Amino acid sequence: MSEAVSAHDTATSGSDPVELRLEQHRTELTGYCYRMLGSAFEAEDAVQETMVRAWKAYDRFEGRSALRSWLYRIATNVCLDILGGKERRTRPMDLSSPQTAASPLGPALPEVTWIEPMPDSRMLPTDGDPAEVAVARESVRLAFIAALQHLAPRQRAVLILREVLAWKAGEVAELLDTTVASVNSALQRARATIASSDITSTDTARPMDEEQQALLARYVDAFERYDLDSLTSLLHEDATLSMPPYELWLRGHPDILEWLTGPGHGCRGSRLVAVTANGSPAFGQYRPDAVSGGHEPWALQVIEVSDGRIAALNSFLDTARLFPLFGLPPRLDP
Repeated sequence: MSEAVSAHDTATSGSDPVELRLEQHRTELTGYCYRMLGSAFEAEDAVQETMVRAWKAYDRFEGRSALRSWLYRIATNVCLDILGGKERRTRPMDLSSPQTAASPLGPALPEVTWIEPMPDSRMLPTDGDPAEVAVARESVRLAFIAALQHLAPRQRAVLILREVLAWKAGEVAELLDTTVASVNSALQRARATIASSDITSTDTARPMDEEQQALLARYVDAFERYDLDSLTSLLHEDATLSMPPYELWLRGHPDILEWLTGPGHGCRGSRLVAVTANGSPAFGQYRPDAVSGGHEPWALQVIEVSDGRIAALNSFLDTARLFPLFGLPPRLDP
C-alpha cells in the first residue's frame, strides 16, 4: 500500500499523507476487529483490508463524515463478511465439562475452533483517559471475547460500539444502515445473552500494582523451579488449566497437580518470558531441549488473576504462529 499512497498523497487535502491519517487508527481498529472475530490473525487481516479499502476510496470520502466513523464502517463490513457462515470461536471450557488428568488428550482441533490470544500492544491504547483505558482492557479479556462469540455478528458489533466504545445509538444506526430502534433492540438482546454467559470476574494486568507483580514473581519462581506445592498454593481451589488446540481442560488443585507431575512432566525445567495478552499477564514458556541444552518454545501462557490468586492457566500451544506475533524469540540459548 505504501508505494501507491506516495503517488496518491498529492490528491489529498492537508499536508499529512493519507497513509498516516489511516494508520493512526490502526491500534483501535485492531482491538475492534479482534473483539468481533476472536482471532488475532483474522483481526490483523481485517484491519489491513480496511486500510486498503479506505485508501482506494479516499477520494470519494471527501470528509462527508468523521474519518474514524468511516473507518469503523468499513471495518465492520469487513468483519461481517469474514463472519458470514462461520462457526463461532470458543474456549475448551465451552465445549465440554472438566475432565481428569487421566483423561486422554484427544486430537488437536483446527485453529478456527479457538479464540486466540492477542498482544496488548497491538490493540490497546497506551495513553488516554484512564477510565476508557480500563474499559478497553476489561473488554479484551479471554472470557469476555468468548462471551461475545455467542452473539450474532451484528449484535456483536452493536454491543462493542455501544458498551465498549461508547458510541451513541444514532451513530451506530448510521454506521450499520439501520434505525435507532433496531440498535436499541439488538443491544437489549446482546446484553441479555452476555448476562447469561456468567463471565468470570478476573483482574486485568496492572503493571504498577505491587501485589499482582509479587504474585507473578512467585508464580515464575515456582514454575521454573517446578515446585508444584508452591505453584498450587498460588491457585484458587477451582482454578482451571486449558491447552488449546486440545479440548481437554482441568479444574482444581488435584487434577492440575496430577497433570503437571504426569503427562505434563516435560515442563520441568522450563523458563518463562513475560509478555501481556488480553489485558492479562502472560508468558512465553520454553521447555528444555535435551539436544541443544537450550530451551524451545512450548506454550504461550495467559494467566487470569482474581482476588490476589491465579484463577486460570491458559496454555496456547501453537507457538509457531503465536511466538512471532508476541515478539518472543524462537528459542532460548543455554
